[in-house]
Amino acid sequence: MPEEQARKKTTSSLKLVVVTVVVTLLVAGAGAYLLGYLRPPDTGERLENASDNPESGDPAERKIAYWRAPMNPTEIYDKPGKSAMGMDLVPVYEDELVGGVEVKIDPVTQQNMGLRTAKVAKGPLVHTIRTWGHVTYDETRTSQISPKSSGWIEKIHVDFTGKHVAKGEPLFEIYSPELFTAQEEYLVAYRNLQRSTGTGNNELLAAARRRLKYFDVAESEIRDIETSGALKKTVIIRSPFRGIVTFKAAEEGSYVKEGTTIYRIADLSRVWVEAHIFEYELPWVTEGQKATMTLPYLPGRVFTGRVFYVYPYVQAKTRDIVIRLEFENPDLALKPDMYADIRIEAAAKGEGMIIPSEAVIRSGERNVVFVLRDGNKFTPRDVTLGLALDDRKVQILSGLAPGETVVTSGQFLIDSESKLKEAIQKMLEAKRVKAKAAETEEEDFFEDMEEDFFKDMEEE
Repeated sequence: MPEEQARKKTTSSLKLVVVTVVVTLLVAGAGAYLLGYLRPPDTGERLENASDNPESGDPAERKIAYWRAPMNPTEIYDKPGKSAMGMDLVPVYEDELVGGVEVKIDPVTQQNMGLRTAKVAKGPLVHTIRTWGHVTYDETRTSQISPKSSGWIEKIHVDFTGKHVAKGEPLFEIYSPELFTAQEEYLVAYRNLQRSTGTGNNELLAAARRRLKYFDVAESEIRDIETSGALKKTVIIRSPFRGIVTFKAAEEGSYVKEGTTIYRIADLSRVWVEAHIFEYELPWVTEGQKATMTLPYLPGRVFTGRVFYVYPYVQAKTRDIVIRLEFENPDLALKPDMYADIRIEAAAKGEGMIIPSEAVIRSGERNVVFVLRDGNKFTPRDVTLGLALDDRKVQILSGLAPGETVVTSGQFLIDSESKLKEAIQKMLEAKRVKAKAAETEEEDFFEDMEEDFFKDMEEE
């Protein structure tokens, strides 16, 4: 019995000590909370002096977001006081930070910053492609002259490259055993028809004539055989086309095999120009579009043509696309391998929203513009860019509406201020969350102690 009484007495003493400690802590915690030691950092929700709010008639309506040093905007505090340089801290109000990263700038500061703005307009999407090109031959107007029988060139009529030849003009004379035999056959058939006009003789003459024509013997040469009644050692090969001789391999006395290219002739009354464009410009180009061309050695003269063909592949080395332009060249002013300046006026279908390209801040990941709102507030807005346009304009696919005002000059200063205030807000928010978590943890601690105390009392 004495031992049990002693144990109960000891237990009662311990409980009394625990109760005393709990009550003491509760009272101390409540007093500290009321005195402000455990309260979350003061956010300055009310101004202490009405002079700090010159814009509002009621000082209690404006809330202070944080305090900063007047000489160092990055030195911030959550309470009023002195800066590191001993100067009074300056309040920054929450209504100046509406929208998280929105910036409010008074008109005087805007003027000092040199801010310029422009309206978001809606209009036609026009883009002029400026590039370079070089003149080349129209491949549909070039031809090769090669004999269809082997032989020896006896005489040359067109004796140098670059000479202009007309259709039917003599090029060279060739002696070929096959051609000589074909002449004999034709002359015999012609004489037989003169003696007897039978059907068989007509067919033989027609067959012999076809053979000479297949050897590219001109009709005039065939008539000479008929009128002269004599065979010619050489046959004159005439040009079947009009143009400029761009290649010549004929020499008097030389032996040529059938199929050998003797002359190459190009008609330069119409030429091609191969122009080069970048991949992103390809949507602007379609066949049939108008194109203009100027040459530095022909100042003041503008040639007008059209897009004839767009090559279906990209050049592997230069990473550009070749487009073929077509220009008339009646006076032969355009010569192959000339370099030229090309302009292609392209217009996309429909209209779109247009702003100056300089209004866009391109970070590589985002395209941002600053929109001017009521109250001299500038709000950053993510936009989706479309096509690059003339006069340093750009199409906007989304993010803006017609009639809105965007900043075109000085937006980088606004962007810096916006990012600074955004970082400060995030830092202050982190402090508030941390203080709130500490307060909640302390309240939970006292609640647990109180719950354990009353539970022990009930068990007792």
